[in-house]
Amino acid sequence: MSLAGLALVLALGLAGPLLATAKRAGIPVAVGEIAAGVAAGRTGLRWIDPGEPVLSFLASAGFGLIMLVAGSHVPLRDPALRLALRRGALLALFTGALAVAAGYGVAALFGTGHALLYAVLFASSSAALIMPVIDEAQLDAPPVLATIVHVAIADTACIVLLPLAEQPERAGRAALGVLAVLGAGAVLLLVTRAVGRRGLLTRMRKLSRRMHFGLELRVQLITVFALAGLAQRLGVSVMLAGFAAGLALAAQGAPHRLARQLFAVTDGFLGPVFFVWLGASLDLRALAAHPRMIALAGVLAMASVAAHAAAVLLRQPLALAVLAAAQLGVPVAAVTIGSTAGLLRPAEGGAILTAALITVATTGWAGARARHEPDLSLSGNRDQVATGQ
Repeated sequence: MSLAGLALVLALGLAGPLLATAKRAGIPVAVGEIAAGVAAGRTGLRWIDPGEPVLSFLASAGFGLIMLVAGSHVPLRDPALRLALRRGALLALFTGALAVAAGYGVAALFGTGHALLYAVLFASSSAALIMPVIDEAQLDAPPVLATIVHVAIADTACIVLLPLAEQPERAGRAALGVLAVLGAGAVLLLVTRAVGRRGLLTRMRKLSRRMHFGLELRVQLITVFALAGLAQRLGVSVMLAGFAAGLALAAQGAPHRLARQLFAVTDGFLGPVFFVWLGASLDLRALAAHPRMIALAGVLAMASVAAHAAAVLLRQPLALAVLAAAQLGVPVAAVTIGSTAGLLRPAEGGAILTAALITVATTGWAGARARHEPDLSLSGNRDQVATGQ
């Protein structure tokens, strides 16, 4: 891949911010970037080759950083979040139960035999998409905090369960890989806290700020890429490594300077590369040759949204319930694993990713509606969480 090719990818990524400036539409930046990739990739003009090794490598690094930032946005140190834990866990369990039933129903309807895979997809969410929407809309009411807990639980659980559901015959090996990555993330957190108690982190930050070394960013990048390398070696998605590193960062508290630096590297460079690459990887033309897979894409999207929207039965606002249905990382990992191992039917991977894009598109509507509901604004009374309201 040439530097001119990289410039083209980044230029296409500008479609995300351009579309996102239309506040009334509420289109997430990632949607515009993916759409640009679709237009320039396998489905459209074929200007971009998603199989190009350098581009694939940069996209993988971007995926890991996106999940790092998503994990770091989970406010683990927020006391109000702890109060919302029970409510969020209930929402996750309720959605998960519906997802299992829907997964078996859709698999039987289309005869794919992928009931467990569909169940994981239906139950999954995407903190990488949802947290920016919540931040941009300045939502901070008790139901919002419950949604954050729900998304964090769904993300973590589905990331862990995906390799087990997709390859049940390799469940033992996949489980060991997942445990190894999570264990490495836990060790990372313990080491960081031990170093912090000795004041070494504070001295490093002061030195980095004074000498303009960027040491904090370098250490964080080394950490997340080391975990991602371990995940790849063990056959586990980079998504799990990035999210584990992000949760570790959230648990210790990310300094504002580091947060800004991660934002610059992720949202300014590797994040757009990943989303454009993802869109370019989609071959929606293949779906035209398999009409049954087009129907599967629609059913997968509707089932995902319906499983989450049913949370209104638990008195969760519809906007937040639909917002939690946004999927990205888990479907991408599912198609990556399935395609590599030859587990998916022809065009089934395209159907899964198309369904994911449909759920991503719903975040625009959900975010816009939530933004105009006064009960979900920053003025919300967090004390309601304790009563389960």
